[in-house]
Amino acid sequence: MVERLVIARLGRRGEGIAETPAGPVYVPYTLAGETIEVDAWPGHPDRRHLIAVATPSPERIAPICPHFGTCGGCDLQHWATARYREWKRALVVETLAQARLDVPVDDLVEAQGEGRRRAVLHARRGTHDILEVGFATLRAHDLVAIDRCPVLAPGLNGAIEAAWAIAEALGPMRKPLDIQVTASEAGLDVDVRGSGPLTTARVGELSQVAERHRLARLTRHGELVVQRAVPVVLMGRARVALPPGGFLQATAAGEAILARLVIENCGSAKSIADLFSGVGPFALRLAERARITAMDSDKDAIDALTRAAAAMQGLKPIAAEARDLFRRPLMADELKHFDCVVFDPPRQGAEAQAREIAASKVPLIVGVSCNPTTFARDARILVDAGYRLTRVTPVDQFHYSIHVELVARFER
Repeated sequence: MVERLVIARLGRRGEGIAETPAGPVYVPYTLAGETIEVDAWPGHPDRRHLIAVATPSPERIAPICPHFGTCGGCDLQHWATARYREWKRALVVETLAQARLDVPVDDLVEAQGEGRRRAVLHARRGTHDILEVGFATLRAHDLVAIDRCPVLAPGLNGAIEAAWAIAEALGPMRKPLDIQVTASEAGLDVDVRGSGPLTTARVGELSQVAERHRLARLTRHGELVVQRAVPVVLMGRARVALPPGGFLQATAAGEAILARLVIENCGSAKSIADLFSGVGPFALRLAERARITAMDSDKDAIDALTRAAAAMQGLKPIAAEARDLFRRPLMADELKHFDCVVFDPPRQGAEAQAREIAASKVPLIVGVSCNPTTFARDARILVDAGYRLTRVTPVDQFHYSIHVELVARFER
């Protein structure tokens, strides 16, 4: 049954919220002030599917992708840029305020650049045994088969075609696949997950796919299938050979902007701990002016950082160590040797590490986060221990999404 609602405001997940006698109702792809027509969302009594916009908001714009509203990859292509930017900055402001953190928040920094240099495509057999390759629909298990994606960087040209070819080669295995594709200087770096062990014949087929699509490397769960060239990315002056399936910032512009903000906030520090360092987007740049100790739980990432540093000239010393900072955070006594700590944890934040930093006497902390909520929790720990949160800069490298990153400075 079709229902008509009026959207009162947008929620933190980018969904329009309509107030009804039964409570708030959430409708994706809508804007405040719009009158809309919706139908039920089975299994979710507080959610609705958008059917039509009867009265559009003056802030509504045409999306750049024909799959918007079906594909679950983007949330906010329909919203005028200025209001979208205000809302995304407000996500950070409101989250900090809820944690009682009083700090000036800079304007949102645009970091989309040329677009996303990484993507995960899904492949599976759908209705009538038809192969589907694409992105997942919004909070569902269906796939949207695509032939292009306008938010991807030019370096991912050919990624969708390569993913289709890989899925077709593995199709007889009947297993759902996740195909992670990363743009590198040498070409596409592809890691396939979900295929199970490969037979010799299947490896041969995949090798032919890699050759036809000129892939730099093809791996399965990080295990090498074929390599035509070493996948390398540039980080400042450094050339980093990527570990298979390893983490990389979503856009090249986002990485460069985050690194610039980290360097600015580190100031004249001469001995810096880079915690959750990954392959070294901060460490390799900071080492041009300071001694660095880099730590991350991913040994392959640490090895990649070490090799990249060894190949560069003019760097200060970098000591890199594989260490699980969730289970074995760098202790307060170990931190006394540094005049600055940089930490950039995954989405779950770094509560255990934050407590050790709070107990230390390090004068300067620079925090980087892709999750304002867990950042606010960790920041509260530092502020309660006597640190002052003096600057927060929100960064938008996940354009059209609800995700926002930030760089923050703490001083003792």
